[in-house]
Amino acid sequence: MRSADEVLVVLKKALRGVGVVLPGLRVDAALVDLGRCNARVAERLASALRGEWPVVGGYVVDERDDRLGEVMGHVGRSVQVRPLGGGREWDCPPEVLRPARREEVLRAQVRLVNRVSRWSGG
Repeated sequence: MRSADEVLVVLKKALRGVGVVLPGLRVDAALVDLGRCNARVAERLASALRGEWPVVGGYVVDERDDRLGEVMGHVGRSVQVRPLGGGREWDCPPEVLRPARREEVLRAQVRLVNRVSRWSGG
């Protein structure tokens, strides 16, 4: 995750790219001062404003092997996807991705919580 200052720069650039200039936009502690949205929300907004698909922070399924992950960024024509719960990112062409269904994300999150619970003895 980028720092709030880095996200602010990215967000301002994305906003300028669609003709919106907010000179008073600033970082307030760990929050980007957009009605107190956090840096993650600001990064997703910047991604959407740039017209990126899938947007940063969204969940997708790599249809080559049915892996579900979170979009971490875009590099050239590749989308960087990270497994839920962390792990090594993989690069993926956007044409083999599809949006993850809500139930797929929920199922993966429950599996992750159960795995952590078993591992920690809780």
